[in-house]
Amino acid sequence: MLTLHREIPAHPDQVWHLLTDLAAWPLWGPTVRRAEIDGEFVAGATGRVWPPLGPPLPFELTTVVPGRRWSWKVAGVPATSHAVEASGAGTRLSMGTPVWAPAYAPVVALALRRIDRLARA
Repeated sequence: MLTLHREIPAHPDQVWHLLTDLAAWPLWGPTVRRAEIDGEFVAGATGRVWPPLGPPLPFELTTVVPGRRWSWKVAGVPATSHAVEASGAGTRLSMGTPVWAPAYAPVVALALRRIDRLARA
């Protein structure tokens, strides 16, 4: 897993909310136009995510540790991981991409910047 980090001057709960509120995903996720979940935000939950172009793709939350981290598979393929940790600056936000997808790192870097901006607003 290739992991990028960003220190955000906001409370970890606020950052976690942005990461798990599917209505917020299009605000920070460059590759997300819309998302829906079938039930609660828990491991094993399924849903759909709409990329910028094309039909929705199915997803499954593979790991959820409330307030700390979550990861998922999109269309059956392991995708990004997300982690929140309290730090001296407020929150250390980490997002990882599978090692076979290093070209996705700039997308993750943009998402981190957008989450930072949203958390400061």
